[in-house]
Amino acid sequence: MDMKLPFSTTGMMLHIDDSMDYEVLSSSIESMPKSDKTEDEIVLEAMAHPIGSPKLSELAKGKENVVIICSDHTRPVPSKHIIPFMLKEIREGNPDAKITLLIATGFHRATTREELVGKFGEEIVDNECIAIHDSQDMDAMANIGTLPSGAPLLINKIAANADLLVSEGFIETHFFAGFSGGRKSILPGVSSKVTVLGNHCSKFIDSPYSRTGILEGNPIHKDMIAASKMAHQKYIVNVIIDADKKVVHAVAGDAIEAHAAGCKFLQDYCQVVPKKAADIAISTNGGYPLDQNMYQSVKGMTAAEAAAKDDGILIMVSNCGDGHGGEGFYEALKNCSSPADLMAEILKVPQDQTKPDQWEYQIQCRILMQHKVIYVMCEEHRKMAQEMGFTVANDVNEALEMAIKEKGKDAHISIIPDGVSVMVKKPE
Repeated sequence: MDMKLPFSTTGMMLHIDDSMDYEVLSSSIESMPKSDKTEDEIVLEAMAHPIGSPKLSELAKGKENVVIICSDHTRPVPSKHIIPFMLKEIREGNPDAKITLLIATGFHRATTREELVGKFGEEIVDNECIAIHDSQDMDAMANIGTLPSGAPLLINKIAANADLLVSEGFIETHFFAGFSGGRKSILPGVSSKVTVLGNHCSKFIDSPYSRTGILEGNPIHKDMIAASKMAHQKYIVNVIIDADKKVVHAVAGDAIEAHAAGCKFLQDYCQVVPKKAADIAISTNGGYPLDQNMYQSVKGMTAAEAAAKDDGILIMVSNCGDGHGGEGFYEALKNCSSPADLMAEILKVPQDQTKPDQWEYQIQCRILMQHKVIYVMCEEHRKMAQEMGFTVANDVNEALEMAIKEKGKDAHISIIPDGVSVMVKKPE
């Protein structure tokens, strides 16, 4: 079998002998009944029938200061098919509304102008008011209360001062928040570093409910829902996209109800149950833009973790052209005596002393404590990956050969073409 795996913008071919014991674990989004509607029409239909909410034009009436929270450069949100329609409908409700597009960078770097143009197009970038959130700028934050976890909720003043706060986004499985989208536009999207760190504390990350596709009982999700309500996030337009990053479904309306409906829709298509636990699990981070660094690639790796035996070998196919993606993430893994020792240290850290990137290296530690990980990445950063405790390979076929040498030719292999788009139910 020849399969093209997502890798950067080009892809990478996997060659596997049909005589081998393998299975492919992929979302069934691609097998959805094909709609005859365009991406624009799918979004417009959702906005015409909002869930649990009046239409956006109705909400905008009498609201002078309207803020649309937009996803940043690390999210493949097809904003060109969302934002123009949100702007249009807001102005139908109030032609004089002052509208700000607030870029929800969360804990990421600032989005560049080039990236904004790629998201929105020149016309919107040149003509609309755009502000970029900076979680490190405490002077730009407003304290609006205390979350259920006890962490303070400090959000960007632009969002806090809005007469109407709405957001765009997309829904995918998320490796510790259950699903992305909806309430995540607030926390971590436009929250301060203090709030993000409190929400991503070691106790919450260690919870068995802080996993892909799980919302009920998830302490991270509980805080995020509270943040959405406290910030008065009134309305969302969230989409679900296919492997080609095309809109296949959309929800609009109440920030909580519409998001829940979108998650239910996605779960029905993205949950997969392997035939058996894998000796070797191959995963990707869905290609560009999600595979730009190792930090983000932990997400796709958790899909392989869920599919594999406790001592299974994981192969992560992710370009990581930007390197590690987080200095704290890199230093923690590079300098630890072992993943187990690092995990013991992490679990002792109190909520209010959570360190930047701690959640990411905590999950990476969890994986490395159980699995050998072979990274297939750009040549430039392979030495760095080795310093962090990973094995590296030139391409996925070499990585598979390395794994088979250890696990044998009878090894069961799970291939996960897009590790961020599936919810792998761990085999019994």
